[in-house]
Amino acid sequence: MAQVVCHLLIFHINTLGNNKPNPQLFFFFSRNFISLIQQQQSSKMKAWQYDEYGSVDVLKLATDVPVPDIKDDQVLVKVVAAALNPVDYKRRLGYFKATDSPLPIIPGYDVAGVVVKVGSQVKGLKEGDEVYGDVNEKALDGPKQFGTLAEYTAVEERLLALKPKNLDFVQAAALPLAIETAYEGLERAGFSEGKSILVLNGAGGVGSFVIQLAKHVFGASKIAATSSTGKLELLKSLGADVAIDYTKQNFEDLPDKYDVVYDAIGQSEKAVKAVNETGVAVSIVGPIPPPGFLFILTSDGSVLTKLAPYLESGKIKVVVDPKSPFPFDKVNEAYAYLESHRATGKVVVYPIP
Repeated sequence: MAQVVCHLLIFHINTLGNNKPNPQLFFFFSRNFISLIQQQQSSKMKAWQYDEYGSVDVLKLATDVPVPDIKDDQVLVKVVAAALNPVDYKRRLGYFKATDSPLPIIPGYDVAGVVVKVGSQVKGLKEGDEVYGDVNEKALDGPKQFGTLAEYTAVEERLLALKPKNLDFVQAAALPLAIETAYEGLERAGFSEGKSILVLNGAGGVGSFVIQLAKHVFGASKIAATSSTGKLELLKSLGADVAIDYTKQNFEDLPDKYDVVYDAIGQSEKAVKAVNETGVAVSIVGPIPPPGFLFILTSDGSVLTKLAPYLESGKIKVVVDPKSPFPFDKVNEAYAYLESHRATGKVVVYPIP
């Protein structure tokens, strides 16, 4: 801000010193100078929040929420788009209130936006950078009180990455939590080239990325995935060799067994029945019997940076639900839709004022 002020003052002085004032330029710079001052002085923002746990009805749009302060290792991001995740509404319902931040809470994990302020220890980002990320390092252990469904959010630098230039903000917002969860689960399962995998709920936010990562990054030999009838073609377009209609077939009764079964829907008892003799099942939804394990994502912006070449080349595509984006004043409707379990891919909120 100080640099902007200096440049404007020098411009005005030089203009007057040359005795050739340009009214149009003077008006342009003055108008923007005033706008910047007003932005700098603004300490309130719009945000969705809730001060009690419960259904979607507890969400309220507030207009006088303080803009969050940043710590030395954080940046302040002007939010352009934010995506919703099942963990959002499970948090709002109080599923992990014992480890949650204090109420009131601004929900939201995924963000895509522009850096407008940097902390003193921030080294890799600067004002004006277009970034994206999952703002909560630990999804269930003390997630931020002030999330992404607001005009501004404060985020640690290590949780962010530069937005791929070929993606718009809506696509970028749909990525972080889901693709990081997909990647970490595959790594934890020891998935590698030549192995086979079955993805449960392959048309969902996480499942759609599991299919693509397994194919393009890990080199899977065979990919199967489940969905409802209307989404089978989507599974194939993402890279699934076998698309299973769960409304017509019980995947656990089919003869094929897999090195890894990735349960992204919550069918743990069935998932372990589809594992081969040396395989393992991964759950991101709840407890699972052997040979399965449950894991909770640890957010890391370096994963997004690592996967950037696959996103920039178009090998990995973002699946955004056809009803998205929802406008900022319809966040409650966006959550109601997500909670109906009818979404395909990610539900995104955009634009955010």
